[in-house]
Amino acid sequence: QVQLVESGGGLVQAGGSLRLSCAASGRTFSTYVMGWFRQAPGKEREFVAAISTGGTTYYSDSVKGRFTVSRDNAENTVYLQMNSLKPEDTAVYFCAARGSAYTRDANGYRGWGRGTQVTVSS
Repeated sequence: QVQLVESGGGLVQAGGSLRLSCAASGRTFSTYVMGWFRQAPGKEREFVAAISTGGTTYYSDSVKGRFTVSRDNAENTVYLQMNSLKPEDTAVYFCAARGSAYTRDANGYRGWGRGTQVTVSS
């Protein structure tokens, strides 16, 4: 069972940047599709980005062009570089793993961490 720990969140002004990290346990990290999701107060969890085992990346329309997902299989870590942040990006950000083909559906992922809070002030 993969276990994930997110870090790197914080408070930033609009237009600023943050880099989130997600560290995974276990020796099979490279076999997982890794996804980033976020949940704002009173809203459902939504897809942000994902990266396949081969490095193909996927983004929601709301973050495309501003966020970049990457992975380091040697370090068992996936990253989310967030640039040009907006107040509407404020949320708790989670990473999760999927042992089969990519999907945007959070129900298809497992190993959810506790998340890291990102707050963007206007």
